[in-house]
Amino acid sequence: MTDLSLRKDSQPFRRVLIANRGEIALRLIRACRELGIETVAVYSDADKTAIHVRAADTAVRIGEAPAADSYLRADRIIAAAREHGAGAVHPGYGFLSEQASFATACESAGLVFVGPSPQTLAALGDKLAARRSARSVGVPIVPGTFEPLPLASPESIDAIAREAEAIGWPLLVKAAAGGGGRGMRRVDEAGELPLAVAAATREAEASFGDGSVYLERFVEGGRHVEVQLLGDAHGDCVALGERDCSVQRRHQKLVEEGPAPNLTVGQRQHLHELAVTVARTVGLRNAATAEFLVAPGGEAYFLEVNARLQVEHGVTELVTGLDLVHEQLRIAAGARLSPEVHAVAAVAAEPDRHAIEVRISAEDPGRGFAPMPGLITRWREPGGPGVRIDGGVEEGTRVTAEYDPLIAKLMVVAPDRTQALARLRRALHEFEIGGVQTTLPFHRWLVDRREFIEAELRTDLVERIWEPEPLLSAAAQRAARAVAVAAATGTTRALDLPVGGGWADIARRESVERWP
Repeated sequence: MTDLSLRKDSQPFRRVLIANRGEIALRLIRACRELGIETVAVYSDADKTAIHVRAADTAVRIGEAPAADSYLRADRIIAAAREHGAGAVHPGYGFLSEQASFATACESAGLVFVGPSPQTLAALGDKLAARRSARSVGVPIVPGTFEPLPLASPESIDAIAREAEAIGWPLLVKAAAGGGGRGMRRVDEAGELPLAVAAATREAEASFGDGSVYLERFVEGGRHVEVQLLGDAHGDCVALGERDCSVQRRHQKLVEEGPAPNLTVGQRQHLHELAVTVARTVGLRNAATAEFLVAPGGEAYFLEVNARLQVEHGVTELVTGLDLVHEQLRIAAGARLSPEVHAVAAVAAEPDRHAIEVRISAEDPGRGFAPMPGLITRWREPGGPGVRIDGGVEEGTRVTAEYDPLIAKLMVVAPDRTQALARLRRALHEFEIGGVQTTLPFHRWLVDRREFIEAELRTDLVERIWEPEPLLSAAAQRAARAVAVAAATGTTRALDLPVGGGWADIARRESVERWP
C-alpha cells in the first residue's frame, strides 16, 4: 500500500485539542505530531502525570478524577480549546465522542469536531433510529422491536411478553443508547423477561442517562463482524475492510482481527456494500463502523453504527497501510477522500495480510474479568517485526477505578492468519506486566486453543470454553515452586533469576503474571 503523504502543505489544522485520556489520547497526539499539528491535552487529577499529558504541547487540568467531573465536562473542554487556540477537537472514543450535543457545542464555539456531524450522531446514537434507517433502505436487520419498550404499567409487561414470543427465544434486551455491552441482558425464557428488562433499563439509565431498551433476537452461534467506513463532506463514502470481534466477555470485546476469517470474497463484498448503504443513508462524514451479526449459515444482519474511531482501528491500519487518524483530520478540514483511501477500498475484500489485536486490561480473567486497579511495577513491551503496542501507561502508573481498565492494545500483522497467530503467541510471551493483574494469562491461553486456532468464532465462545480454575490451580503450584527455587538460589526476588528455561523461567513468568 502507498504511504500517505505528510507534506507540510497537507496540515489540516494548526492546533487540536484531544478530549480523551490514556492510550487513545497518546495515539492521537502522535498522529497530530506527524502532520505538524500542535496538541492540547486535557487531564483529571488522577492523570496529571500521565504519558499523554507529557506528550502534548500544552496540557490543561479540567477537574477531579471522576469522569463526570472531568472528561465528561464538555463546557470545560471547550473552554480549554478556545483559551489555548485550538481549531479542532478530537474526541477519540468513549466519553463525549458520540454525543451530538457535544459536537453541536463545539461547532457553536467555532471549533471543528473531528467526527460525524451532530445530525448524523443524533441519528446513529439511537440504535432504534439506526435500525429504522437500515430497514428503510432494505438492509437486513436482526429481528426485534423498533420502538422503546413501554414500561409505564403492568399491562405493558404483557405487551412486551407478546413481542418477545413473536421474536422468539433466546433474545436480548438492549439499551437504545450507548454501547460497550452496558444495558444488555440475555433472556432464554418468558419468566426471565421482567427482571431482565428492569435490570437493563436501570443500567442504561445509569450509564447513558437514557433508560430506553428494546428487544432483539439472540442468534445462536453468531459472529460479530464490523466494517470500517470513511466518508467525506462531499458525499463520498467507502468501506476499508472488516474485522471480526466475536471473542467477547459480557458483550465487551477482548480480541479483534481482520480480515474476518472464514468469509469468502463475495461475503466480504456484500458486507461492505451493506455498510456503505447504511452510512450514505445517514450522510456519514468522517470515520464510523457498521456492526453486523453473521449467522452460522452466512446470513448477515445489521446491528448498529458506531460513529467514531473504534478501539480496534489499528487492525485496519495494519492491514491497509492507512493512518485513519490522519484521514479523520483531513476529512474534518474539508478534504475529499484521498486517492490512497480509494485504492484501499478497491481491494478491501481481498487483503494481502492479516492483523490481530488483543486488549490488555487491568482485569482478573480468573474472577469474571473483574477490574483490578493498582500500581504498575513492571512494564516490558514485546517488539520485533510486525508488532505494534498502543499503550498509555508505564512503570509507576497507577490504574484507577474511575476509568475503563484498558491499559494497552497488542497488535500483530503478518502475511496470513497462521503467521499472525505465531507472531501473537511470541509477543504475548514477551509481554511482562507486574503490580496489577491483567488479561495476559487469558490471551496466552486463548492462542493455544483449537477453537481459536481454527477460527471457530462466535460471540459466546468465551463463556463456552473459558475455564480458569485449572489454570489458577496450576499457577498457584508453579508460584510455590518458584518461591522454593528463589530460596534455594539465595535470590530475594524471582525477577532476579536468569531467563532461559526451567524453574528460573517459571519464576520470572509467575512473578509478572500475578495469577493468585
